[in-house]
Amino acid sequence: MSGRFFLATDPEAVAHAFAVAAPAMLPPRYNIAPGQPVEIVRMIHGRRELALVRWGFIPSWVKDPRKYGPFINARAEGIAEKPAFRGGMQYRRCLVPASGWYHWQEGRDGRRRPWAVRPADGGLIGLAALWDPWLGADGSEVDGGLIVTVAAGGDIAGIADRMPAIIPAEDRERWL
Repeated sequence: MSGRFFLATDPEAVAHAFAVAAPAMLPPRYNIAPGQPVEIVRMIHGRRELALVRWGFIPSWVKDPRKYGPFINARAEGIAEKPAFRGGMQYRRCLVPASGWYHWQEGRDGRRRPWAVRPADGGLIGLAALWDPWLGADGSEVDGGLIVTVAAGGDIAGIADRMPAIIPAEDRERWL
């Protein structure tokens, strides 16, 4: 999976699709990049909440993020056993509302060709994700998130080897 996705719908549609009370906080965006704020849907005290986090996950136990850079993606295979993601898998799963993502494929001529991958019906998808609060030595707190990836399947396998894990609407409650 590349490091870009898009959310091209109005805030009310996001709130309705993900069963959250408040409408989305950000306008539609067509090129969301690592380090930028992203909306996530998470469970807090048994209720779904829409929150903003930075796209870049720094495990809570990291002292200096410059030496242990933020993760933007994590492979689903073995994620629950990796120290950096174990806590997130157990306690801080979330969904990233998206309209699709971008993938760049290198052509035979050596030039990179962009692909916008989205559902055929144009609807919203929920990308499997983790979030984690990171506390700095100065007392600052940054909530960061990452997107979980899986081996590409179906039509996507023709252009990429990885893709975001998409949680179907009927499985979102179980993921959270």
